[in-house]
Amino acid sequence: MRMVSIASGSSGNCIYIGSDKTHILVDAGISNKRIQQGLNDIGLKGGDVDGILITHEHSDHIKGLGVLARKYQVPIYATRETLDEIRSKSSLGDYDRELLHPVCPDVDFVVGDLTVKPFSIDHDAANPVAYRVQCGERSVAVATDMGHYDQYIIDHLRDLDALLLESNHDVRMLESGPYPYYLKRRILGDHGHLSNENAGRLLNCILHDRMKKILLGHLSKENNYAELAYETVRLEIDEGDCPYGAADFSITVAGRDQMSEIVNL
Repeated sequence: MRMVSIASGSSGNCIYIGSDKTHILVDAGISNKRIQQGLNDIGLKGGDVDGILITHEHSDHIKGLGVLARKYQVPIYATRETLDEIRSKSSLGDYDRELLHPVCPDVDFVVGDLTVKPFSIDHDAANPVAYRVQCGERSVAVATDMGHYDQYIIDHLRDLDALLLESNHDVRMLESGPYPYYLKRRILGDHGHLSNENAGRLLNCILHDRMKKILLGHLSKENNYAELAYETVRLEIDEGDCPYGAADFSITVAGRDQMSEIVNL
């Protein structure tokens, strides 16, 4: 099983997860050209993709969806409410609506030899979810666009081998930055985005001996930067209640314009 971030940031998101037999994308919020290049870089092509899991309908998660659907007839999975929003997006162009498959939070479904569990997150979208994907004994998850976390989120992120977790903003940068007040309130609210500090605090609740890789993702272009996210998350782990230190784990930041390393499990 392997996972790689093709792009992760406030301007576009697309994460590959796959096995030897099955290849899926979580979100398609970048251009088809960039998605193709990312797949090529790991020895795949668009026609190899067996499914696209959509977390929610915001453009930085679905921008390239229409082209992929038209070119490759790839099945698209999302909650029913998210699919209703996707159907209404004229910017995606024409594609076969039969490719849209509704899923329900906390109900597993299967794509090839991958078992997928969607779970609910709090974000200002129709019915957003994060995804946990399992193949054999290995499990990974992509969890972004969360205004906050609670015990339900913690329970769904336990016992992972690898995780891409939102570390969207630095609170002080956001509060003193150029965004209008209403947007700052939205991002900081319970249906907004996870801060660097809260990403580190969440990790304190789920770290364990078998965790091989943590990718910090969905960084804001205006209210964060990679070094700050990395150091803040590490500090929260080191000062937290868990028995581990940040140095016990491989933590890197997923870039918005370049691929992450390939996480092989």
